[in-house]
Amino acid sequence: MTVWTLVSLIIGSTLGSGIFALPQNIGSVAGPGAMLTGWLIAGVGMLSIAFVFQILARRKPELDSGVYSYVRAGLGDFIGFTSGLGYWLGSVMAQVGYATLFFGTVGHYFPVFQNQWVLAVAVSVLTWVIFFALTRGVKQAAVMNLVVTVAKVVPILCFILLVAFLGFSWDTFTGDFWGEGTGTAFNTQLKGIMLYTVWVFIGIEGASVYSKQARSRRDVGRATIIGFLSILFLLVAVSTLSYGVLTQEELAALPDNSMAAVLEAVVGPWGGLLISVGLCLSVLGAYVSWQMLCAEPIVLMARDGLLPKSLGRVNDAGAPFAAQLVSTVVIQFFVIVFFANETSYNAMVQLATIMYLLPYIFSAIYLVTLCARPEPNPRSVEVRPGARENRRHLILGLVASVYSLWLIYAADPVYVLLGALIVVPGILVYVWNKRRRGEALFNRFEWFVVALVLVGAAFALVGLLNGTLVLD
Repeated sequence: MTVWTLVSLIIGSTLGSGIFALPQNIGSVAGPGAMLTGWLIAGVGMLSIAFVFQILARRKPELDSGVYSYVRAGLGDFIGFTSGLGYWLGSVMAQVGYATLFFGTVGHYFPVFQNQWVLAVAVSVLTWVIFFALTRGVKQAAVMNLVVTVAKVVPILCFILLVAFLGFSWDTFTGDFWGEGTGTAFNTQLKGIMLYTVWVFIGIEGASVYSKQARSRRDVGRATIIGFLSILFLLVAVSTLSYGVLTQEELAALPDNSMAAVLEAVVGPWGGLLISVGLCLSVLGAYVSWQMLCAEPIVLMARDGLLPKSLGRVNDAGAPFAAQLVSTVVIQFFVIVFFANETSYNAMVQLATIMYLLPYIFSAIYLVTLCARPEPNPRSVEVRPGARENRRHLILGLVASVYSLWLIYAADPVYVLLGALIVVPGILVYVWNKRRRGEALFNRFEWFVVALVLVGAAFALVGLLNGTLVLD
């Protein structure tokens, strides 16, 4: 693959539907000053995470069972399983968010979808239709990937050009630059924006997947930087320009498809329609591809013995029926839970992002442990670089570790506690499978992690029962 082919793949796999909701998401928590500061931090942090997975793909080429395999190799079965489980749960909950955004946008033009329960039924029907298609061996065609990518990029570029030249007002942008009018402290604004910046970068870890197909290591590094900076430019441009059209309070009051509302304020209804069509095509394509990928962590963990082997089997059509069925049933469960509690798209996004952070944190820690060893482990395969490059890897790993841990600190405790509660059923399956295989359950470190999860889950359960913990 050439550099530019790699760049297009990285952009296509990372740039998702989140950018269409970005003006409202960020406007609901931060002013322009905190927004720009947040993107600066996210730019450094998420680029370091992208490089962590790229470096691990080079240093541990035999690990090809997805992002969770690095964690398992370095920190053991249970931590690896927890990372894979978190990534799977994040993908499952993201599916509900994707569908909600899709039908919410359609509902602007067809009011029947504005009813909460009609919306829930529509999301459920779409999920099961895609499930039956996937279990019959339907694959996402290359032409769909092309259509989805064009549907994403063209409306975004139109938004940037039209708003920059026709709608941006410097006075509006600087009117309350530090968000003082909201009465929210700058640090609180900054913490509020962080999970949204991670959400729109979900998929950047996929850059490591393409490293084996590149002509040279230098091409992979260049493609990662070019692709990442291209995505960052689009995200920052959409965020910044929106603050030049509407005030923070006006942005916060917009619907989920807020990019369409901003462009409509600039050029009229046709601008909103342009963005809405792009969003619907983009989200529909993402929904199909991510529901297909939802089964992958289950299949890989089943093949590695962390889940029952039956979950990794494929049917006559070559589809992982059991893994797809489990994923679809859990998606349906979250549809019922989220809609029964009238959970917002923003809450779905933040809860899903918390789950995605698990493999990010542990993979970064694993890279640090690899780099800190004076000599490579003789019992494992490692392509160890020279001392100078190893130090550079260590710095990147430390930056990614600190950034990922800070994201957990910055997150609303509600989502952290609910994340712990959601993980517990998966731990029970893991324990049952280990017992069935006659294997030891946990080492001391793993018992400590289990205890933390159970304590967090207990607080979440008590909060849900007494009404002090709710999803907004």
